[in-house]
Parts: sequence; C-alpha cells; structure tokens
Amino acid sequence: MRLVTALDGRPPLGVEPGPELREFAGELRTLFRGLDAPAADALAARCTPGPQACADYLAAVRIPPWEFVEALLDAHPDAPGRPEVRERLRRSRLAALRVAPPIGWAVRQIEGQLHAAEREVQEADEEAEQAERELARTRQTPAAPGTPDPSADRTGPARPADLLAEKAGQARERSARAAARRDLMRRQLVLVERQQGTTAAPPEPTGTAAGETGEAMEIELPKILLVDDRPENLVVLEALLGPHGHQLVPATSGPDALRALMEPDGYAAILLDVQMPGMDGYETAARIRSRARTRDIPIVFVTAIGSGPDHARHAYAAGAADFIPKPVDPWTVRAKVASFVELHRERRG
Repeated sequence: MRLVTALDGRPPLGVEPGPELREFAGELRTLFRGLDAPAADALAARCTPGPQACADYLAAVRIPPWEFVEALLDAHPDAPGRPEVRERLRRSRLAALRVAPPIGWAVRQIEGQLHAAEREVQEADEEAEQAERELARTRQTPAAPGTPDPSADRTGPARPADLLAEKAGQARERSARAAARRDLMRRQLVLVERQQGTTAAPPEPTGTAAGETGEAMEIELPKILLVDDRPENLVVLEALLGPHGHQLVPATSGPDALRALMEPDGYAAILLDVQMPGMDGYETAARIRSRARTRDIPIVFVTAIGSGPDHARHAYAAGAADFIPKPVDPWTVRAKVASFVELHRERRG
C-alpha cells in the first residue's frame, strides 16, 4: 500500500482512519465480497488511476467518489433492488466526508447552509398553507346582512381576505427562493465531494477546443468578478480560482466593480467583500441589482462578519445568491464558484 499524505484528501501519514471511514469501508467490503470474480475484476479495472484505488477504498485509505459506490451497487446481485442500502451508504459516506481532511470543513459548511434552506422551505410552506386555510374559511363565511362591502371602498383598509392572500403569496415566494438555494447547495455538495482525493478542483476547459472539423476554436471562459479592497485577499482568490479556467476580473472598490460591469456579458458570478470603505458590499450589491443588465448575475458575499442565521438572512435580503465566510476555505470557494459556472453554462446552452 502506497504512502498517503494530507495533501490530496487522504488521511495523513501515520494517522489511523476515523471510525466513520472504517465503518463506511466495512460496508463496501461486505458488498464487494458478494460479487463474483469477473464482476469484482471489472469494477477494480474501472477505478482511476487503477485497481489500487479500489483496494484503497475498501481498506479505508481514502473515500471513494459516489460513482464508485453506484457502480458497486449496480454490480451486486441483490443491492440494486434495495433502496435502503443505497441511502444507508450515502449517509455513511457523508459522515466520513465531514471529518475527512482537508475537505471536511467545506462539507460541513455547505451542509449547514443546505439544512438551513430546507428548514426555511418547510417553515414558509407551513406559513403559506395556514394562510391559505384561513383564506378559504374567510371566503366561505357569508357576510352579515347589511355589512358594507370593503372592496367597494378602495381607500379604506384592506380586507382580511386580501391580507391573507398577500401573506400566502409572500410565503410561497420565500419558499421558492429557499428551494432555489437548497438546490444550489446540493449541487455544491456534489462538487466539493468531487474534489476529495485531489490537491485541487478539476481544471475547467482551456480557452480552445477542437471543432467538428478538427480545427481549434475559441471557448469563451466564464468571467468571475472579484471585489475586495485588500489586495492580499484578491491574491488569495486569484490563486484559488486562476488555474481552473476562469477569467478573473479584480476590483478594489464598489465603484471599480460597477465600472467593470459596464460590459456585463459573460459573468458567471460576483464574489463581493462586504466590509469595504466608502461604498460597502451591501450598497454595491444594491446598485448591481438595480441595473437591468446586471441584476441577474449571482452575487456571493465574502464576509468576516459571521455566518449565522441573522447574517445569512441579511445577505439574502440584500440580493446575495450565496455567501462565503472569512477566512475563506479553498474547497468551499472552488465548489461554490464551480456551481455558478455550471449554471451559467446551462443558461447559455
């Protein structure tokens, strides 16, 4: 078995794997033993960079990608018809990832945001359903004889039915926004898990590609606007994101960011520092959102203020699609940016 280091997501040299990884690997070994010899050989041959990777997965040396687990389940004679096995393995693998260096923090952070979004969806849906039930009861209750119709007086107070309908509509809108964040966090969780076992995120395509005729053609690289008044913070973000196929556009102030967005085409996301002198991140975001050509570019607040529920609500209310707490975690930053790049490319077809 080859030496392992903490640099590529494996346990550091001389450190035993934790109980979460040992338990997960034990479940994988049990399934693997149920394969016949041809199926086991075929599964090992599919592993990258080679069959040794399969041995590492089964020996708790490293955490396999979910694609390996899917292939193991598909090859097993009994597991494909048992969804509870698939769900148990999914949970067991996530438990191992949460404590795995170096991506454990990124997994926990994104999972926390995912759970917060799921709670908000549930709470908003319950609020909307309650308002809709009260609205239905109000409409079914006949008015007493001689009671004036409030709808005839547009200058008077709003009718209870109108207020309930507005409350239900607002709750449904809040639920939809939280559901979009939930889906985004699920996408980010998959992307950060794909980084496991590597020193960095997989590189994005370069600026050229071969067309159908074999001739090189230009690929438009997605642009990421980086806004921070401290040059050293911009250097960190450029070092994290530069090697992965992004066209990085730095700006050291809110006005600089607005000038960079005078030509808004091609931007996949804006990483925006909150605490800046003069025009801070919130004001900059408000101005970006007020422009028709830039209001749909996702804004990701990068903030040292905090990442609790109150700060998250403030960020989302200010128009942010996401936020990253400082000091930034490399795995988190790469996964979040990659998710917006994916969405940008999907929208552009």
